[in-house]
Amino acid sequence: MSNFHRDNIEPRSVVMAVLTTVLISIGGLVEIVPLFTSAGPPPMDGIKPLTALEITGRDIYLREGCYVCHSQMVRPFRSETLRYGPWSRGGEYVYDHPFQLGSRRTGPDLARVGSKYPDSWHFEHMADARQTSDGSIMPKYPWLFEWTIDPAQTQATMLALSRVGVPYTEAQIASAPADMKTQATKIVTGLTAAGYDTTEDKEIVAVIAYLQQLGVNARASIEAEQAKTGGTK
Repeated sequence: MSNFHRDNIEPRSVVMAVLTTVLISIGGLVEIVPLFTSAGPPPMDGIKPLTALEITGRDIYLREGCYVCHSQMVRPFRSETLRYGPWSRGGEYVYDHPFQLGSRRTGPDLARVGSKYPDSWHFEHMADARQTSDGSIMPKYPWLFEWTIDPAQTQATMLALSRVGVPYTEAQIASAPADMKTQATKIVTGLTAAGYDTTEDKEIVAVIAYLQQLGVNARASIEAEQAKTGGTK
């Protein structure tokens, strides 16, 4: 067979090209078609779509390229679960478009960072990471404390997400500006009490809202799963 391939196929560039294309096409179809036909994992108990303010924070997270240095997926290895918490489940990401799993960690994984630190910690960290993490090479983000969010843009994002399967209703999209202000006010009130000065419309508030929900909604479900399996992560 090897001689037949060498003598009859390899010398004929057109035949070789056609056969190579056919084989690559078959391989591609085998990998790609299931992605379009599979329903994917169902959402875990407790998993729900992001709020309007959290969506805004996520858009800023993407804009600033945070995913380049931070992953959002804890691999099922002891070295990872000891540092970052329980390994990630597929059902946690069903409403995440696009996924922020990541493959590089210049900084730590953020899949379980929600509620790990107070809002004031994130406020200082985004202003100057060296204030909270000695030796950090993360850049400063002073514009987050100056630039303001646009509720209309958030509504457009929610509409786009609803078209790819995230269950936002027309009522939720319409009430987004008011909902954003309500959630932002709670964050700002806490920051003010801690001695930090900002307003509800600043981008830093939206970023804090997004970071503080990462991994939180899945926590109860994962803890229940661990209890059934003897507490393993």
